[in-house]
Amino acid sequence: MSTAREQPIFSTRAHVFQIDPTTKRNWIPAGKHALTVSYFYDATRNVYRIISIGGAKAIINSTVTPNMTFTKTSQKFGQWADSRANTVYGLGFASEQQLTQFAEKFQEVKEAARLAREKSQDGGEFTSTGLALASHQVPPSPLVSTNGPGEEKLFRSQSADTPGPTERERLKKMLSEGSVGEVQWEAEFFALQDSNQRLAGALREANAAATQWRQQLEVQRAEAELLRQRVAELEAQVAVEPVRVVEKEATSQSVEQLEARVQTKDQEIQTLKNQSTGTREAPDTAEREETQQQVQVGCRTSADLETRNAELEQQLRAMECNLEEARAERERARAEVGRAAQLLDVRLFELSELREGLARLAEAAP
Repeated sequence: MSTAREQPIFSTRAHVFQIDPTTKRNWIPAGKHALTVSYFYDATRNVYRIISIGGAKAIINSTVTPNMTFTKTSQKFGQWADSRANTVYGLGFASEQQLTQFAEKFQEVKEAARLAREKSQDGGEFTSTGLALASHQVPPSPLVSTNGPGEEKLFRSQSADTPGPTERERLKKMLSEGSVGEVQWEAEFFALQDSNQRLAGALREANAAATQWRQQLEVQRAEAELLRQRVAELEAQVAVEPVRVVEKEATSQSVEQLEARVQTKDQEIQTLKNQSTGTREAPDTAEREETQQQVQVGCRTSADLETRNAELEQQLRAMECNLEEARAERERARAEVGRAAQLLDVRLFELSELREGLARLAEAAP
């Protein structure tokens, strides 16, 4: 095909599709990459064509007629039907702006084709409308993935020439059967199924995690309750400490009294010794025995008092050790309770975040 006599008035880049002639339901891509799609004006025949070359063959060779309609089926996809070629063309653009430019140029070309037909029917002299159109070249855009044809809906277009009844019926059947909306609905249905399955799996995992957190929370609560009981026991022991202090003071007073008695006895013994050594006259046997007995009694009393004093001192030291151990145990229990309270706060915060996440998942679920 030669385009030497034709002038390109607009060019862009797009992914080219044609309707499947067998099933009339699916789009067939013309290639893996975007192709150059151009509007050409044939000054000799005074017609406008949309042409796209892929390799050595023409992918699109569609003459624009006044009755054609270019339909935007999405933000990046448009299509038109060509009854002469007995097919439907689809173009996927990289951006909405490129689709809008192509659609606007389609309207301009269709209006120019209408004026050219009217002039030719009137037999008047027709000036080249190709020169009236703003001839400009749009630089090809980089290859960007566009909406697939499976996401588009197919609409009807009218051809320039009035088709015969058989051809019209065939075109209507092709357009009605070629509705790719079903493909879109099936794709959306499977996508929703996958989304629902993912949401259900996430919800099951969240429920399992929530159950685990509840179990851990119950364990932490049990540990906290045990620590509270231990603290109560330690506080009760601490409450008993003043009584032990009173007992200690009473014991100290008793020891002091015993020491005073021991000193008194020592003085009596010393007095008896002085009396026994200071007198020149020998005492009689009865008085000597009585004195010895008193001395022995005083010695035994002193020894008993010393033993009692040692026992009381041991008891006092033991009580002091017990008191220090109780205080240390109380401090440890308080530290454990503090750590347990902090851990409990962290668990409650995490559980609250988990509940918020579950609520967001439930809201996001369709």
